[in-house]
Amino acid sequence: MTFGPLVAAGWLHDHIDDRDIRVIDFRWYLQHRNGHDEYLRSHIPGAVFVDLDAVTGAGAGRHPLPTAAQFEAEMRKAGVRSGTGVVVYDDTGGSVAARLWFLLRYFGHEAQAVLDGGLQAWGEPLDAGVPKVESGDFRAREPDPSLVLDFEAVRTLRGVPLIDARAAERYRGDVEPIDPKAGHIPGALSAPLGESLGPDGRFKSPDELRRRYRELGAENGAVFYCGSGVNATHHLLAMEVAGLPNARLYAGSWSDWSNRDAPVATGSAP
Repeated sequence: MTFGPLVAAGWLHDHIDDRDIRVIDFRWYLQHRNGHDEYLRSHIPGAVFVDLDAVTGAGAGRHPLPTAAQFEAEMRKAGVRSGTGVVVYDDTGGSVAARLWFLLRYFGHEAQAVLDGGLQAWGEPLDAGVPKVESGDFRAREPDPSLVLDFEAVRTLRGVPLIDARAAERYRGDVEPIDPKAGHIPGALSAPLGESLGPDGRFKSPDELRRRYRELGAENGAVFYCGSGVNATHHLLAMEVAGLPNARLYAGSWSDWSNRDAPVATGSAP
């Protein structure tokens, strides 16, 4: 089965009861709200909840990538099988759902998509019940190392755009709500992830996305980072929608860089 990287709400309404489709609610918030609580209030019927923390491993930064065994266990609990088409959603324009889309790809699954426009695009009906799902047989393959970079690889990066997905005020260093230093990695360009979305909260067209990434010099690839490696995957998804190659993630992101003895830039300039 091949679909994605996005599916429209209309498509999901038509296929919500298909046996080979699993819908996953992957809501998570940096502060003030709890994704599981929001899921229990209401969610897409039949959707199962997966907690970001359950698919976060140990290592550098606040949200290190999980091990293959850890990820496999969580996907099996969610009822994901080897041939399952996984549709992931959030209520923040795909900024969190893209992380699970990325992890499925990273561990070799071949059928995953983000619900374009998220919960808001779905509309009705909604449900508050927690479905019972049969355990899946998902098998995590050896992760694809070409998709991620660590601190040393980013520190020595040359000739490839490094793009910061955080809000402009965090990039400039005006504010920093959670990490120990304010600012950005020297040389990084600012491209807040919301730039990929239209006013309706859905992704812009492939042509529009390609134009923006060409402006950033990323038409042949780029490395993306954010606060902890979650929201930056939104850019990897947008690059996939645009049909552009070689999008990679600095997994530790600013939460890793800012905890090291590493240079920091502030202001609007790279």
